Amino acid sequence: MKIGIVGSGNMGGGLGKIWAKAGHQVIFSYSRDEDKLYQLAVSAGENAKVGTLGEAVSESDVVMLAVWVPSLEEVFRATGSLDDKIIITCVSGLQPDFTGQTVGIATDLQISVAETIQQFAPKAKVVEAFNITFAEVIAADSRQFGSDRPSIFYCGDDVVAKKVVADLIEECGYEAVDAGELLVARSLETLATAWVQFAVTSKLFPNLGLKALRR
Repeated sequence: MKIGIVGSGNMGGGLGKIWAKAGHQVIFSYSRDEDKLYQLAVSAGENAKVGTLGEAVSESDVVMLAVWVPSLEEVFRATGSLDDKIIITCVSGLQPDFTGQTVGIATDLQISVAETIQQFAPKAKVVEAFNITFAEVIAADSRQFGSDRPSIFYCGDDVVAKKVVADLIEECGYEAVDAGELLVARSLETLATAWVQFAVTSKLFPNLGLKALRR
């Protein structure tokens, strides 16, 4: 599969490296440091390369979007058509110091970031995922916590796109848990905010994973 990474920082870059080493063709793009972008592609191996934002989108089937909210408009102006692309978003309203959006369920007047992305790209297949994990866990040699795999909740409206994303989640060493339609991103993003803030205030960050248990 061809995967474009838009936002090749710790999160996007880490996921891209895993997928490239799993055999996918990965294009890294949109980094504040061009030298680090090329170093990232080299470290990811022969299946990875660097491209422009437009190339990362046009040459890929799946787009991993891992940027800050204020960058969204700039990104969507530069990407070109996203029609029929699968967009995985872990975009968060949190700031680097873990302040930002307040904890609370969004109302009809306050849609999720994922729904906002769907509005930017109405013909794309948007799936929320990877917002309840940390880049440090992704960068580790394994996602295992002892004998347990942490869970990644994902949601979206397109069944085929969700299956693709579930497989990519599993390839990263997580357990993929279907959380429902894209509307659920409002709750997932709220949960992610609470999860990050709990991890920091409990001083367990970043060595913490979330596990969905089933009877």
